[in-house]
Amino acid sequence: MSDFASVRGRVADHAWRPELAVSEIPAPTRIAPDALALEAVVRDGDAQLGTGRLIILHDPAGSESWQGTFRLVTMARADVDPEMATDPLLAPVARSWLTDSLNSRGAAYLALAGTATSVVSRPFGQLDEEPDENRVELRASWTPLLTDPGDIAGHLAGWQDLLCHACGLPPLPEGVLRLKPRHADEDQA
Repeated sequence: MSDFASVRGRVADHAWRPELAVSEIPAPTRIAPDALALEAVVRDGDAQLGTGRLIILHDPAGSESWQGTFRLVTMARADVDPEMATDPLLAPVARSWLTDSLNSRGAAYLALAGTATSVVSRPFGQLDEEPDENRVELRASWTPLLTDPGDIAGHLAGWQDLLCHACGLPPLPEGVLRLKPRHADEDQA
């Protein structure tokens, strides 16, 4: 089994937090010979808090710019309050969400690059009735240091933690899952 097939299997077996709905989406086909793309929606009950994408690229020949054979690319987007959206410290804080998440999961990496963007949108005119938008977007890529295909688990958990941090969900200790809320309609089943 190839390295990429092993990593793909580990991704398929990953246990996500219940607040994340993670699904596979079409991956880019021109960047690397092998690619896998995931999309996540972060929810708290019925409220959508944010979204994210993670692309796992693999080139068995390696890439000089990647400094390895794998590259992870992410985009995380979350709504924030108006004060946070205009805070000049938002960008460095958003970067720290990623690095802290990867480091806390023991996910070794190098060649980290990215951008943090604050989006403030105030509709006017015929769009005056639309709500204001305040959100943060983090786009980043890094080379995971995978000595074993199982090492991808730390990167997946780190990505999950990044999304939850951005959406204001508290981190969970290793091995602990947050319980799903029980709905009244489940009582009638």
